[in-house]
Amino acid sequence: MARNREEGARHVNQYGAIAQQHSKRWRPATYAAIGDPGNYFTKLGEQAAGEITRLWAQMRAQDGNPPGEDYLTRVARLNATRKRTEEIVLPA
Repeated sequence: MARNREEGARHVNQYGAIAQQHSKRWRPATYAAIGDPGNYFTKLGEQAAGEITRLWAQMRAQDGNPPGEDYLTRVARLNATRKRTEEIVLPA
């Protein structure tokens, strides 16, 4: 599939998109004052993703791997931990 983006161009990730939508809806004057929203929310999303990844790794290490835990239980536990980290980094 051909893309019109320049080589190495970045795009807004899911966390940047959430922040952008929130800003547009709830802080329109602040949003309007942002010179380059695409770049701003791309960077913000990358920062959030990095913080979520760092905190998730830390929380996984603290939780450990319970002995005898089956695969589906582990997946559920890891998903719940990921959601907790997102709630911490992306407050409502």
